[in-house]
Amino acid sequence: MSQVVETRETAAPATAGELLDLVRTGRASTRSQLRMLTGLSRTAVTARVTALTSAGLLRLGEELASTGGRPPGALVFNQDAGVVLAVAIGRSRSQLAVLDLDGQEISSDSRDHEVGVGPDELLPDVVRRLGGLLDGVAPPVLGIGLSLPGTLDRSRGISIGSPVMTGWDGVELAPYFADLADAPLFVGNDADVLARAELLGGASGLDDMLVVKASTGLGLGIVAGGRVLSGHLGAAGEIGHTTVDAAGEQPCRCGATGCLETIAGGWALVAKLEESGQAVDHVRDLVSLALQGDSFARGLLRDSGRELGEVLAVAINLLNPGAVVIGGDMAAAFDFYVAGVRESVYRRSAPLATRDLQFLPATHGDRAGVVGCAALALDHVLAPVAVDARLAAASL
Repeated sequence: MSQVVETRETAAPATAGELLDLVRTGRASTRSQLRMLTGLSRTAVTARVTALTSAGLLRLGEELASTGGRPPGALVFNQDAGVVLAVAIGRSRSQLAVLDLDGQEISSDSRDHEVGVGPDELLPDVVRRLGGLLDGVAPPVLGIGLSLPGTLDRSRGISIGSPVMTGWDGVELAPYFADLADAPLFVGNDADVLARAELLGGASGLDDMLVVKASTGLGLGIVAGGRVLSGHLGAAGEIGHTTVDAAGEQPCRCGATGCLETIAGGWALVAKLEESGQAVDHVRDLVSLALQGDSFARGLLRDSGRELGEVLAVAINLLNPGAVVIGGDMAAAFDFYVAGVRESVYRRSAPLATRDLQFLPATHGDRAGVVGCAALALDHVLAPVAVDARLAAASL
């Protein structure tokens, strides 16, 4: 049987960072495989591997024989060479974690905070809590990933459009973390980081998917060809603020009227439940009632999924994803919620677009936000160009 071999066809020789990426992603585990994939000479591969092992990013099979029985020629990515910090900030909760370079959690902390809290009040507390999580952690912090609802300017590290985080727009976030660690801060939209979490060991290896964050608000992460698409201004996936006829002129918390969120967002569902006489404070309370058998709460979730599916069907026809992944607080009642989503999607989408379509719960469940923030940081600090820069700085 013939074997298809992936080869590298670029003008410039492969760098050490590119070799590390081949090992980290499982495409190569020996020097000979690196030579085959890159076309580099034996001497060039040896030099680059030596630089990576000296920096602690690669380990040799000989070093691991007692723990894993690796063959002598094996190369193994060293996930313990550093850590990244994850900071997932929502409307009423902040989730923090320290993770290794393979995205495995070392320590974590999750706490509710007051709705409407500003950065000057919340972020010093976040930094203090992160400092506690780092106690006893020896590897250096290589990067920090932070997510917020709304639209963010990734190059400047600021929020530029969050209807639910009053007082955060235009505030530089990196200075708050300057005394915690000498590491870059990377920011992302909360739905985008959920999509990154799926790419970090989730969604059955699919490269094309739509990742829904169904919580207090509604957001959409878009994965195409294995990459998260953020759009021209980082505003891709703002599905919750799509105007829909069914919402009429109902006012949205973003300041507009007729948004999908006004009839399908968690905040709107909670308001409906309160009107019925139920004492609830958050969409998590609604989900809890549904799981306990409350028929009204279950109906609200199914109706929300149905309304979301009306808009989601358009994206499915346009992008032909292999899966729709449901994350966020409403995903805890996956069966009730996705029943409504399926109903509208199958009614409104083209048959070919839904022929192989899967509906899946978020792989990392309630931890998807911090896993996605870690993935955001890892995608940057382990990118070949960043690794090469680190090796160059170490050699000075």
